[in-house]
Amino acid sequence: MTGKVVFVGAGPGAPDLITVRGARIIAEADIIIWASSLVSPDIVAGHKPGAHLVDSASASLEDLEPLYVRARDEDLIVARVHTGDPAIYGATAEQRDQCRRVGIAFETIPGVSAFSAAAAAAEVEITLPEVAQSLILTRLEGGRTPMPARERVREFARHGTTMALYLSAARNRALQEELLAGGYPPDTPVIIGHKVSWPDQVIVRTELSDLSATMRQHQWWKHTVILVGPALAEAPVEKRSHLYHPGFRHEYRAAEPDAASDLREKGAQA
Repeated sequence: MTGKVVFVGAGPGAPDLITVRGARIIAEADIIIWASSLVSPDIVAGHKPGAHLVDSASASLEDLEPLYVRARDEDLIVARVHTGDPAIYGATAEQRDQCRRVGIAFETIPGVSAFSAAAAAAEVEITLPEVAQSLILTRLEGGRTPMPARERVREFARHGTTMALYLSAARNRALQEELLAGGYPPDTPVIIGHKVSWPDQVIVRTELSDLSATMRQHQWWKHTVILVGPALAEAPVEKRSHLYHPGFRHEYRAAEPDAASDLREKGAQA
């Protein structure tokens, strides 16, 4: 096969949050396919002279196939630029099938996802010892794209850990109700990130009981990620990680005896 399609994770929006590898591919690409509705134009501004830029905001999968055929026949590089990380709600599986059908090679370059950028902007850690050690990444069911029968926000909420919710802003009332029905207390911390890392980024903290009212007040229907869970609280951390505890022994550091005794008293293995 000749030519190649490279699925590039553009990150959440800011042009300096794309990976070095992703930026290099865009700079080298002969054809750049990007959606102006989702990806900042600054991300593709570093293209080489003569590169063919295609805005896919209104294109179907079939509309793009001739570009892949051309890339195959002329041995060209296509940068298929996706917002965030291509592996998360990127519809890349079907595009790989298309590449196989056309007969062109492909590869993927990961990107910073909106949930990670929102946590960074809010200065929170989404996994805290003995508070939340898992992340559930999902979306509210009942939208345009059907969800698997067992994947419901209410059921995921029963875990009580950190949850990142995509593609759910427009149905914020239903989202709030499902999260509460699943067992999150009304005062559970919530972080709402709108256009995270863009120049007009807004990060708002609220409680779950005020989630819908807050989103309606700001009229956020898209470009919004929602983080929910007890680890997002602004209160001081009560349970520190063992990794940097002086009483925790690992292959690069011996444990301090007194600190190790303190950990053992708390039921931990030093």
